[in-house]
Amino acid sequence: MSRSLSPLFIAIWLSIYAAAFISCGGEEAPRCENGPTLFGRPSAMTGLTSDQCAPSCSCGAEGKVWTAPEYSADEVAALLEWKLENPPDELLSDPYLLGEPETRTGDEVCAVMKDSMDKRRYRLESFESPEAAIASGGHITHTGPCGLCSSLADLAVYLGRPDLTDPVRACGAQNLPPAEDLYAKRDEHIACLLELDFTLPCAQIWYYNTLNTRLACIDSCIALLGAPHHNPDGSLNECIQCDEDISGPVFKAYAGRTRRNTAMASELCRPCEEVFPIEHDYARD
Repeated sequence: MSRSLSPLFIAIWLSIYAAAFISCGGEEAPRCENGPTLFGRPSAMTGLTSDQCAPSCSCGAEGKVWTAPEYSADEVAALLEWKLENPPDELLSDPYLLGEPETRTGDEVCAVMKDSMDKRRYRLESFESPEAAIASGGHITHTGPCGLCSSLADLAVYLGRPDLTDPVRACGAQNLPPAEDLYAKRDEHIACLLELDFTLPCAQIWYYNTLNTRLACIDSCIALLGAPHHNPDGSLNECIQCDEDISGPVFKAYAGRTRRNTAMASELCRPCEEVFPIEHDYARD
């Protein structure tokens, strides 16, 4: 006599699996809690010590410690073997001219839907919750809906360059436009970002983000050239905080993937309550 799993058992199993896979992705999934340290991996430019910032957070009701993996060069390179079947359109106009983006719910996630393991083909799909993504067979790649930087190729850039702040800023500094035509250096600026291996749509939103930050935050950013990313008390320096406040909302809405919602411990340290534990092993069945 054949056996079948009851719908109730399947629902319970999916709920448990979703919570284990992304330990803090919505109301049903446990969140990480703030602790004595911020979350990140300090570099020479961070301005904080390992006692102030570390790649671990306490997550879930039992307070289990989750530590962000460090990915080898081979693991990062393996991400480039995957081909995205539904790439986003290019960004051909400045999204910062369109006003504040639509407010999203806190539970949405972007998931990799594997069309072919052998041929390394996948699609990206947004879901209303981590549980919905898992129930559909998705592998959550970041929280929030999918966007221009959600591809695994862009994930490889993020993981392969933990300190993106300086190279992205350098592309802006090398391609300053004249005051009479702010978009004059658009192509050169985007070409510089493409040399960091971003996909074209992702490079385009990074370009517009950098341009907007330059216009709004130029005074504080010039004054803090070469300064640590953080103040001694753990807060972001005035330039980076200006970028977060002025350019961040539009960038997040269009880019989809950010270092923060990808569970990447970067040189910018964040409160643990903002961390979503995701592990990027897409080769597993």
